Order: sequence, then C-alpha cells, then structure tokens
Amino acid sequence: MTTTGGSSAANTMANVPLDEMGATAVAPSAVPTLKVMRLQAPHLGSPAAGSLLSPNNLLSSNLLLPDSFGVIHVGETFSAYLGVLNSSLEMPVRGLSMVAQLQTPSRRILLPTALDRNNNNNNNNNNNGSSLEIAPGEGVDAIISRRLEEAGQHILRVEVSYSSNGDKTLRKFYRFNVTNPLQVTESVTRSGDATCLVSITVENIMEKQGAADGAVAVTSIGFDATDGLAAKQINIIDEETESDESNPIHNTMKRISAVKLYDSSVILQPGDSYQYLFSVKAESESAVLRGIAFGDELGKAYVVFTKTMGETGRLYSSSVVCPPTSYLTDDGSKNSKFVVQSSGLSVDVAAASAQRSSFGQGNGSLDEILPVTVEPIDPPSTMRLSVPEKISLLVVNHSNQAMNLQIQMRLSRMSGVVVCGPSYVTLGSVPPSGGSCTIDFRLVALVAGLFSVSGCYIVDLTTGMEVEQPVLFDVFAKLPADGVDEEEKKENLL
Repeated sequence: MTTTGGSSAANTMANVPLDEMGATAVAPSAVPTLKVMRLQAPHLGSPAAGSLLSPNNLLSSNLLLPDSFGVIHVGETFSAYLGVLNSSLEMPVRGLSMVAQLQTPSRRILLPTALDRNNNNNNNNNNNGSSLEIAPGEGVDAIISRRLEEAGQHILRVEVSYSSNGDKTLRKFYRFNVTNPLQVTESVTRSGDATCLVSITVENIMEKQGAADGAVAVTSIGFDATDGLAAKQINIIDEETESDESNPIHNTMKRISAVKLYDSSVILQPGDSYQYLFSVKAESESAVLRGIAFGDELGKAYVVFTKTMGETGRLYSSSVVCPPTSYLTDDGSKNSKFVVQSSGLSVDVAAASAQRSSFGQGNGSLDEILPVTVEPIDPPSTMRLSVPEKISLLVVNHSNQAMNLQIQMRLSRMSGVVVCGPSYVTLGSVPPSGGSCTIDFRLVALVAGLFSVSGCYIVDLTTGMEVEQPVLFDVFAKLPADGVDEEEKKENLL
C-alpha cells in the first residue's frame, strides 16, 4: 500500500534542485526533478458526524490515504519511492546516477538502488562510462527499504548526479523521528547451576508518545539463546490447547480461522503490558559442565508485532545476562537469608576463582570468602516428623591447592531439623581447582514447621581454617499421617 500525491508537502521531498556544482562538460543536459515519497499503509476512516456508526466503532467504509509522514517505529521497515523526472520536452538528462543513504543516530547506511552509479556502470556500455539517460518527458524510479533498528532522529540523504556542461549534483535531506512502540524489559532469576528463568515484560508505550489509538498485536515472541544454551517458553494453557494440533501458534501448517488467530495473539492497548516466561538452560556438553555463572550472556528476546493496518515489526531486547547470587550484599557483608539450593553459588565461586587465576584479581572476591562450597543434591522440599532422611552433599574445592578437609554439621547452629547419626566426616585430600567429592548425612525433623538447614562447616585439618557455609536448603517438616508404620522409620535409620 503506497501513498501517492506529489501535492502533499509532507511526503514530497523535492521538486526543485537544491544545490548545483558546475564543471566543464561537452553536452548540455536538462535539469532533473527529484521526488521522494514514503510508502505507507492507509488509515482507517473515522465515522462522520451524524452517521449511524457508533463513535467507538473502529471500522468504517472508507480508507484514507495519509496526508503526512505519519508515525514510524523501531522494528518496522522504512520504504520510500525515489523518482527522477525530466520535465523538459526538448533535452534529455545525461549521465544520471543516484546515491541514497540513511543516517541513523549511530551510523550511516548505504541503501542500494537500481539507479546508483555502480549498477548503472554495469548495465551501460557507452564510451564515456556515464550512467542513465532520461529522454525528454520521461523518468526513472526506484524503491528503497530498510528495517529500522534504533530510536531517534533519522535522515534520508538522496543525491542525484547528472552531466550538463560538467558534473552537477542535486541533494535532498529528509528528517524523520523513529520511536519505540513497545518497551521490553527483562528480569532474571537463577534456578540452579545451569538454568535461569527469564521474565520478559512487553508494554505498549504509544500512549506516552501521544498516540492514544495505537493498539498493537503481539503475534510472536521468542528468546534467541547464545551458543551452548537453549531457551523454552513456559506457557500456562488450557487442556484444549495443550497439544500442538489444536494450538494455532504452534501449528502454522494448517489453516486457522481469523477468530482463532485473534485469540492466539496478545492485543496491547496503549498502556497495557503482558509478561512472558522463558527457561534458559545449558545444552551443550561444555556448557553443562561449566554451568551458567554471573555475567554470562544468556541471549536476547525478540517480539514480532502487528499494527492496526497490518504493518509488522520486530523488536529485540538488550542482551540478557545472568545476575549474581545474593550471598553478598551491596556493602560486601554476608546475606543471612541466602540459601544455597538452586542459587548457582558454586558456579559463581568457580568463575571468580578462574578469573582471579587469569587476571590476578582478588581482595575479597567470592572464591576467597568461600574457597570450599557445599551444595545439596536434590534435597527434599518436605520431611516427615521424626523420620530420618538421607541428604547428599557435594563438596567442591575452588582454591589452587589441595586441602585436607572435614565436613561438620554442628548441632548448636541447627534448629528444627538436625543431624541424625555422625555429625562430621573426614573427607581427606580434595584436589584443587574444582576437585570435588560427595558425602551423605541423615537429617531428622524434631518439630513441625518451615526450617532452614544450616550449621554446615568445612574445616581444613592442615591449617585449622574454618569455612562456614550458608543455609543449604529450606524444608517443610510436616506431621506424619495417622498410622505411620514404624518399619519406615527403621528403614530410614539403616
């Protein structure tokens, strides 16, 4: 859908040459006329006063051609018509070539056309190597397109060269502003050593730009994960749309009705917002072994939207990175509410240790505060009262030296859920730089309620250094059901 109308002052950029630079030439040439118009969709006609249509009715029987430049947003494709006319009826335009450039806030982009000098030299074999020649009363044209990737002021620069007693040039500059139709924000929560949950919020901010009627349909959203990672959208859907066959978003090969397509899209009125959730996991073997550490780039979210008249656009969020654990507060002190389970603490300590070994950075880094970490392996979320349960712990030595370690579960620092059986185990020599071992303890809940399993210490038997571990995990101790078999307790004690 294009806007015509050279009479429109906003769309027609030039009818008269702006700047002429003369030189010596052989043959005279007519002066070309440059016209530039933006190609855009029409608007919906509004009901006229006194009509039977409701004022709130979005549709009328008319479509209106734009009478101005209109609004253009980041993610849309900017298209323009470039026309060069020879208004002379006696003399041709000789040696014609055109160069179009789009200047963004950060760079200048060359927009290739069929009229630029390189293409014309390839298509013409005349002796002087000139470009096109326009016969009297005729013209040539071209269409340029470019997807807009940043907000701010843009300038379309069009330069037409021709030969008339020397090389002469016409230049035209067209300024327009590009705004963001949607605001995409992200929030990341860690969910283990190699998993992060990324929440994406999409908000229609056209209301803040004065476009109160700018409804947008979010037709697609996704997350482009970095190499080694994989992203999956987490959906809460009804049983009717649980299978791919009945979900119109996933089944693109089958014809669907307009109603189903509408229902499958998210319609955002100005000021509305919608949230999406993605799970980003390590997929490659190397990524799974390393895990996802603080500062690692997870990828970018993208949003495909459609405006009122079918104009489509594609937006990208900023790069999403893995956040740090909350073990240390902003002032460097330990967070008493921190829980090791699913926090990724061990991965962050390993990354800090590798960085310090490579760049020599220290002075209170995470691996110096926690040279040895203890992490529970699949701990239970609930425990029965007075029923012992086995807990497996992973001990990792992040220092650059082997350590003779002993793990202790100190009763004085435990409450509600305490160790049952031996309270310490000598691990022996644990290799440096990620050396690890696993050990099992038995815990028992003494009272019902929600408790934090704490009181874990690592002791270096060679130096006497003690490393207090943060809370390992939270567990809910519940009362046993009536008639609990005593043999279950005996089995757990074995």
